[in-house]
Amino acid sequence: MRNTELLIPASSLEVLKAAVLYGADAVYIGGEMYGLRVKARNFSREDMEEGIGFAHKHGVKVYVTANIVAHNADLDGIRDYFAELSAMGPDALIISDPGVFSIAREVCPQIQIHISTQANSTNYMTYNFWYRQGAGRVVAARELSLTELKEIRARIPEEMEIEAFIHGAMCISHSGRCLLSSYFTGRDANKGACTHPCRWKYYVMEEKRPGEYLPVEENDRGTYIFNSRDLCMIEHIPDLIEAGIDSLKIEGRMKTALYVAAVTRTYRRAIDDYLESPEKYRANMEYYRNEIAKCTYRRFTTGFFYGKPDENAQIYDASTYIKEYTYIGIIQDIDEKGYHKIYQRNKFSVGEELEVMVPDGTNRLLTVRAMEDENRMPVESAPHPKQEIWIKFDERLGAGWLLRRKEQAGNH
Repeated sequence: MRNTELLIPASSLEVLKAAVLYGADAVYIGGEMYGLRVKARNFSREDMEEGIGFAHKHGVKVYVTANIVAHNADLDGIRDYFAELSAMGPDALIISDPGVFSIAREVCPQIQIHISTQANSTNYMTYNFWYRQGAGRVVAARELSLTELKEIRARIPEEMEIEAFIHGAMCISHSGRCLLSSYFTGRDANKGACTHPCRWKYYVMEEKRPGEYLPVEENDRGTYIFNSRDLCMIEHIPDLIEAGIDSLKIEGRMKTALYVAAVTRTYRRAIDDYLESPEKYRANMEYYRNEIAKCTYRRFTTGFFYGKPDENAQIYDASTYIKEYTYIGIIQDIDEKGYHKIYQRNKFSVGEELEVMVPDGTNRLLTVRAMEDENRMPVESAPHPKQEIWIKFDERLGAGWLLRRKEQAGNH
């Protein structure tokens, strides 16, 4: 059996640290340019250096995205950027453009190159082509089935790795190459500026009757004809591993630390349980389902893994996420009195119950007994986002642990 890597997205240094502490084997991040998530906070040079150091200290790899479809004007900047990355020592670069690939091979030959899903690699000949160019891994096109991936595994060199998305948002496009955003808004998805028009509500309008909107479906709220369900393969870990996939990749470089920690922790436990005992994995299935449902999501699909999706893979009545938990903060420090320092993300008060996410997969429901503000003065609530707050519980928790609150029905 091949080694199985759990690969997690990180939009910021805070999220990277959460991914590492909650069980990632590797994280992928973007710098301030040349990645496909320009609206994500992304990493400054200083944060990238700190993040790579933190991850490596914990035995976790870091991959940096540079997967735009480059134009002439991008190339000199990319060359300079790769020279900077060469000194930082990430474990791999994620690239889709052959020109960018060539620059990386020239400027930082010691860094492994992974071929992005944006390169649309759908057959074993393409994988072998990239292997001959010097790539160590190809990210599978999302349109591949497990049957096709097994055949690719059998027809490429043993040392070449396959990475595949197993959880997160799906695009209405071919492996992320989409023209809708550019067409509607002038913002190019292939340069990282996607406005997500696949999530918008659509009607039909007849040319000679402007302003008269006809619903595409027989639903009086309209329809979201391009709006895919989210991918979720938590119930199919055995099939992914047996197909020979080396890296199980989570989508979401715009997600919060809460989302990343919850997804990472759940897939970490599912993978480890299966590798220890298939019976243990099957016995814990309800736990995995429950924990994944605590993340924001759009309802789930298995994508293309078991054949081409049908109409049931789309969501026709809404584009919003299902959200059952609110992010409160990450424990930054604990003082001698047992108060826990956080930078508050959403309002909460003394007397409320908060759920503590322990990295080992367990949860603790604890009552907030007391709070102090940044001046160490007692307060009853924390109303200001990112306010420094010190919290007293009945027990001492760990630095880096996340706090969340379950929302009441109808409030999400």
